[in-house]
Amino acid sequence: MPASFVPPSPQELFRFAPEMLMTVVATLIMVMEPLSAPEGKRKFAVMTFLALIAGIVLTVMGTNDPGTAFSKMLVLDGFAAFFRILVMVVGLLIVLISTNYLKLEQHESGEYYAVMLFSIIGQCLMVSANELIMLFIGLECSSIASYVLAGYLRDDKRNNESALKYFLLGSFATAFLLYGVAWIYGLTGTTNLSAIRTTLLDPTNHPNLVMLGAATALLFVGLAFKVSAAPFQMWAPDVYQGAPAPVTAFMSVGPKAAAFAMFLRILMTAFEPLKDRWEPILWVSALATMIIGNFAALRQTNIKRLLAYSSIAHAGYVMVALTTHSEIGTAAAMFYLASYAFMNIGAFAVVTYVARRGEKHVATQDLSGLSQTQPLVAAMLTIFLLSLTGIPLTAGFFGKFYIFKAALDANLIWLAVLGMLNSAVAAYYYLRIIVVMYMQPPAESAEELLAPSAGIRVAILCTAIVTLFLGIFPSFVLDFAGRSASLIR
Repeated sequence: MPASFVPPSPQELFRFAPEMLMTVVATLIMVMEPLSAPEGKRKFAVMTFLALIAGIVLTVMGTNDPGTAFSKMLVLDGFAAFFRILVMVVGLLIVLISTNYLKLEQHESGEYYAVMLFSIIGQCLMVSANELIMLFIGLECSSIASYVLAGYLRDDKRNNESALKYFLLGSFATAFLLYGVAWIYGLTGTTNLSAIRTTLLDPTNHPNLVMLGAATALLFVGLAFKVSAAPFQMWAPDVYQGAPAPVTAFMSVGPKAAAFAMFLRILMTAFEPLKDRWEPILWVSALATMIIGNFAALRQTNIKRLLAYSSIAHAGYVMVALTTHSEIGTAAAMFYLASYAFMNIGAFAVVTYVARRGEKHVATQDLSGLSQTQPLVAAMLTIFLLSLTGIPLTAGFFGKFYIFKAALDANLIWLAVLGMLNSAVAAYYYLRIIVVMYMQPPAESAEELLAPSAGIRVAILCTAIVTLFLGIFPSFVLDFAGRSASLIR
């Protein structure tokens, strides 16, 4: 044992009790899986669900005693708690969507839920990381689990292709990020985010600016890939289309929210002194991400692929908030990511339901006449699409409003204007789906649609309620996000 080792205190252990609890439950599921009868697999979904609820409760209790842990490698503050709760809520909704899907695909097993828990544990570490090595460990834990989930249906060629593509490109991106971390350590002598900031602010230190720029560029490659920001967004449509629908919903929200949290913490702490150098790169990437995502989505006829490009465009909106380098922008990004989680999972829950076994019905035309065959489901999908468009009285409206307001406050008027124009473009492909549902006769496949399962019903209803609630009472989340944003400096 190294002489400098300091055992964690009970307070430190309690701050990270959710991660420890989920690790125990995930391991227990892996042990129980081969010992369980095929008809008893449903209990793993229940165990995962309860573990996530317990994790949320422990996180809320942990906020009463915030602070660092494990030699200051991790930190529990309002910012970390916000994103930790968000990724665990995402996990709850995905469990609801997945149970019936896995049963239909005849791949119901505990492995799926265990791997999902490991991915969520990695995301929790990412949002709590106070230094770059711990951030890398969390990122790898989340990414490797996501690669496995993308190829979960082993007999499906689309799943295999999706997982292989995601793994290869993700590994390259991670290598860039790790190389950037190594360079940062070489230039500053530390991987602690606060210590890096202190070093960069110290006038007696003169790090090589070319090397520093190259190191930050390497970090940017890794981070931009994880949030599917341009020019590293190419993987997202293919991977999202090929992965199982519930996994696509999970990847489009959970890992992305954690990656943006990681992005925000790095920008607002370690590299805050270099904000003038980061800003041009960020706004170029934000603008390109919005344009590529929205204009590519216009031509899509596959609903999963359309939502994939939509996801890229929404990453561009969040990048606008990052560009502002302000607490208002950080709070706006947090609110937007929370809003996006609910409206996007709701949309994917409907897609999972309509696609049915083997995901044979994922064309936009498969939604024809849905308002006649399943009027409630069509109404809920309409709410999600209107929110993704940014129509008032939905969460998406206030999400975009706060982001563009933050951009205007930061004097990025042209970026806010271009962002709003991009939102207008996005309205076309979202409203086109609503037209198909309400103004076209039911497709043959729509007439054969059975009633949604209980899990899908609960997921759709809950996400729709939250989408409307945040559209009417945005301060419920925004106030907490605003207070938390000031804590990450």
